[in-house]
Amino acid sequence: MDRREPSTIPSAAGATPALAQWFAAKAAHPDALVFFRMGDFFELFFADAEAAAQALDIALTFRGEHQGRPVPMCGVPAHSVEGYLARLIRRGFRVAICDQLETPEEAKRRRAATIRREVVRVVTPGTVTEEALLEAARPAWLLALAPAGAVVGAAWLEVSTGAFETEAVPRGELAALLARLEPAEILAPEGLAADPALAPYAGAVAHAEPPRDGARRLAAAFEVATLDGFGAFTEAEIAAAAMAVDYVRATQAGGLPRLAPPSPRGGRGVLQMDAPTRRSLEILRDQRGGTRDCLLGAVDRTLTAAGARELAARLAAPLTEAEAIAARHDAVGFLLAAGAVRAAVRAALKGAPDMARALARLSLDRFAPRDLAAVRDGLARAGTIAAALAEASGVPPLPPLLAAALRALRPDPDPRAALERALAETLPARVEDGGVVAPGYDGELDALRRLRDGAREAIAALQLDLAQAWGVASLKIRHHQQLGFLAEVPAAAGEKLLRAPPAGGPHAPVHRQTMANAMRFTCAALADLDRRVAEAGEQAQRRERLVVQHLRRLCLDAAPGIAAAAQALAELDVHAAAAELAASGVWCRPEIVERPEFAVTAGRHPVVEAALARARGPAFVSNDCDLSPGRRICLLTGPNMAGKSTYLRQNALLVVLAQAGLFVPAERARLGLVDRLFSRVGAADDIAGGRSTFMVEMAETAAILNQAGPRSLVVLDEVGRGTATWDGLAIAWAVLEALHDRLRCRALFATHFHELVTLAGGRLPELALATMRVREWRGEVVFLHSVAPGAAERSWGLHVARLAGVPRPVVARAEAVLKALEDRARGLDPLSDELPLFAGPAAAPAPQGAPRDAGGAAAPHPVLAALADLDPDALTPREAQATLYRLKSLAAPVAAVQNSPEST
Repeated sequence: MDRREPSTIPSAAGATPALAQWFAAKAAHPDALVFFRMGDFFELFFADAEAAAQALDIALTFRGEHQGRPVPMCGVPAHSVEGYLARLIRRGFRVAICDQLETPEEAKRRRAATIRREVVRVVTPGTVTEEALLEAARPAWLLALAPAGAVVGAAWLEVSTGAFETEAVPRGELAALLARLEPAEILAPEGLAADPALAPYAGAVAHAEPPRDGARRLAAAFEVATLDGFGAFTEAEIAAAAMAVDYVRATQAGGLPRLAPPSPRGGRGVLQMDAPTRRSLEILRDQRGGTRDCLLGAVDRTLTAAGARELAARLAAPLTEAEAIAARHDAVGFLLAAGAVRAAVRAALKGAPDMARALARLSLDRFAPRDLAAVRDGLARAGTIAAALAEASGVPPLPPLLAAALRALRPDPDPRAALERALAETLPARVEDGGVVAPGYDGELDALRRLRDGAREAIAALQLDLAQAWGVASLKIRHHQQLGFLAEVPAAAGEKLLRAPPAGGPHAPVHRQTMANAMRFTCAALADLDRRVAEAGEQAQRRERLVVQHLRRLCLDAAPGIAAAAQALAELDVHAAAAELAASGVWCRPEIVERPEFAVTAGRHPVVEAALARARGPAFVSNDCDLSPGRRICLLTGPNMAGKSTYLRQNALLVVLAQAGLFVPAERARLGLVDRLFSRVGAADDIAGGRSTFMVEMAETAAILNQAGPRSLVVLDEVGRGTATWDGLAIAWAVLEALHDRLRCRALFATHFHELVTLAGGRLPELALATMRVREWRGEVVFLHSVAPGAAERSWGLHVARLAGVPRPVVARAEAVLKALEDRARGLDPLSDELPLFAGPAAAPAPQGAPRDAGGAAAPHPVLAALADLDPDALTPREAQATLYRLKSLAAPVAAVQNSPEST
């Protein structure tokens, strides 16, 4: 988003009364586009019109003059304003809605020069509630930040659901919080707005200052004397929460939506992941910003918008408390085993409305009839699911989370019965359109409707009378928005009526309007009927509005229970969806333990597996992973394209899924709790920030080395590859030692520096070796995508280059250069015994008496010569056995020479 600069405001001197209202609204909201209501349109003027016309691709025109110059103007229909607002909000604009607060008739009665208009709300990305302006499956967080030394107080709320949380975070961890929340709008003081962590969100930042009396203002907003009942807050958290509440109140013209009390649970008990880790693992979005090829897209089986938001929240903030994680697993396991109950729950959830967001619109008195219907239908679905859960309870009993959901699904008070009786079967789009309340619910409304509808019969009778009195059989009585009821006749008949001598009585025609093919007249009888019909219709409309407001109050009185039922439905949707996912393939319940273990049998990458299934490609190759004590760090070698990065991310994602409360794609998984997860896989630069790829790599590696601990899981890929060979090897060596000796964390460390394998066993006893299996078949490389113990013998980089289409002469030249470098490496100084530069083994000195060629050089070992001529894939089992015996016999003479006294 691009936060737009305030428009230039011309002088208001000499403005017409209506334009003076616009100037007043613009002066109060200089950084917003003013949508100014003019009848059936919202119009924009001056620079606002120019900016909106360009952003919306609509015509720019002019309305009148101001100070001798034409006034630029554009407009959008009021009935479809939400679509235009959505486009502007996505472009980063703020919009002030200046609406009409009275009808033209009411303005005339008070003898005003113009209709009264005021700004009724300011639409911003973090304060929207309309469905058209919101992503159904994503929260629209408004995040307020209040700095306090080395700490930043953070408070985030969602106007559309009422969720409200706070946290005090170290300033260095602000980027991680932003990556976790992905806020729609950020409030920050001017000094903090320049923090590098906010740079990616620059277009969403609005400047605001924390109030001085934050605790008092916050307590007043929730009508309490003290905040102690809500939890323990730091001063910075209180300042941020008060800032958020004040901002929401300002955008809603002094009103507040229904907000849950602020909860200071913040980051406690939540798996910490920094921004690079989230980007690397593609949890909620892929690296292109899409939502299909990411973890959420791969595992989402939810059926409701609220359930999708809850699942996204759980994946963004997995838990770190074993008991809470186990409770979620218990709920999923129960629904997995009880297939009939799961099917009933999911059948009731399918198509369920978003009660939480409907309740928010009701609390702001900015609702449509469908929001009342959403509460009615949502509570009906809740009742159906409650019955299914109650029937399933017994032996075994419902897990605690399902039992709590069952209680929440039965709110008290429950407005469902009243809403079912009150709401019409077919509802209009707006309350003003009428027909919201069903016949029979309110006797007074029914009587007014009968009077109004009876007047319609009187119109038909009067039309017949006028046709006979005026001698025009084709006369029709029509209604005009401003002129009321008029008798319309063809133009020729109208001319005769105009030439006829004046007639008295209630039916005497009075000309009102001439059109191309018709004329319109009125008379005393028609004017009287118009007045009676209008009064009956207005009385019925007023009564219906009163009834609708009564229904709204019933919902707001029951708001806590409705909100709890809505949350229970969302959580049940996630549990049932996770069970449905687990039932679709080999997914297991992970065993979560406090010890730093990590043992996965036949694990799979959920996103890659889903992509292969969509493309009907080959089955995903599963792999084990064991990072248990004694082998905490896995050094993974092997070629690119063999699946190293997939394997690294796969095991990190298993932690995210498990600690979020879902089952994992594996046969078995025993996972020790992870408090911090780090993933540095893939290369990226920061051109805008002036950082090279290698600098970004080193900065992210530094963050890991400074923050990881014994309960962390670290996933690192190719540390040191962005610099010279010796520099890179030295960095990778030192980082590996730090992970093993100082941080003592679990880690997956992929590298092409094969020299690091010498650290296993002696220097780093808890370092285990693993490699991606590769097979060479008739000169071609086959990547098996499976992980095996041991180390790779070579990198196969030239083969990958050839597969990528590098011209053959270039590949051939590279092969020659590689051979020369490997030959040269054999002559390195003694340091090479500890830090060999290349993977090829150094040639051992030939023992005395060993065979030599004609030039005196040591001849190739006969076993090696025999192996060079061998094709293992072409051997039958019997031939393979015979070959082993032959190799053993070839090795015997050389062994005898080496063991002779002369050789020593």
